[in-house]
This record gives sequence, structure tokens and C-alpha cells, in this order.
Amino acid sequence: MLTSQIPSRVEPYKLAARRERLEGIVVLDKLLRLAEEAGDQTGDCHVVLEFGVDAQGRREIRGHLQATLALPCRRCLVPLSQEVSSDFLLGMIADEALAAELPASHEPVLVENEQLDLLTVIEDELILSLPQVVYHDEAECHVSAEQLVSKTEGAAEESAPAKNPFAVLNALKSSGALKGKK
Repeated sequence: MLTSQIPSRVEPYKLAARRERLEGIVVLDKLLRLAEEAGDQTGDCHVVLEFGVDAQGRREIRGHLQATLALPCRRCLVPLSQEVSSDFLLGMIADEALAAELPASHEPVLVENEQLDLLTVIEDELILSLPQVVYHDEAECHVSAEQLVSKTEGAAEESAPAKNPFAVLNALKSSGALKGKK
């Protein structure tokens, strides 16, 4: 089934029994947790979800998503356009205890009251797909190469011996100010 916009809630067991395919978009500015992680976003995420039943009778969702996100550069904090995509395989479970029975290739997705919140699933996958670190190329970054190099105050200070933090106590002991005090 081709949709222009992915529905927010579905009945995944029925979709899996009919081996349905959902393809459409999710508007990125509706995803509040993504905004907390990566900043406010505009545009759409293209999503393909194929519901089915595997050879062992497990109901599953094979998915692919792709979006262009504006992520802040870690050096200059100016947003940088990044392509993010993810292929995922979800195993539907009705109880969290059943998650251990899924093979390692499947990520569990909890279906409550035979309903699944697809927007939450898609948002989770987008967040998991975020790159850990985003940088502009040095030539394009708003922070110059000179600003990226940490500077020391000079070798003369490094060669000076460190001050003893107990020097004050030693001076008091030598002057006799501490005599008789315990």
C-alpha cells in the first residue's frame, strides 16, 4: 500500500498476515525526541515498511528509512546537511518477556492492544541512525585551523618546578607556630 504519509498507528498483526507494504513520508518536525537529540528539523523522512511472517512464524517488519537532517558541526555549531539512512528488522512481540526468544537479527518492537505507534518506531530508528560526530571540512568550517590548535603559554613555564602545596605547612612548622598543637 503506497501512502503519501505514513499513518501514526496501525494494526501490525493484520498487516503482517496480508504481507502489506507501507511506503510514504514522515514529517520530521513532528518528531519531538529527534529534535531534542539533533535540533529542530525540516523536511521529510522517506520510509518503506514491509510487514510479514518469517519461516518460523514470527511476525516481523522489514524497514528502510532515509532522511536529510541538519546536524550541528561539533566545531562551529553551524548546521550541516547529513544524509541518514537505516535498514532494520523488527520482531513483533506482545510482551517484553518474549524479546529474549527473538533471534539476534531482530530488534523487538512491543505491540500493545494489537496497535503499534509507527511514528515512535520510525523516530527510534532515526535517532539510532544519527552519526556520533559531525564536522564540516576544515575549508568550509566557520572555525579556522588556527583556532583548533591548542596553544601553550610557553616552555619556560613548563620547565619551572611545580610549587609544593604543603610549603605553607612546612613554613609554619619551621617557625614553631605549630608547636604544642595537636
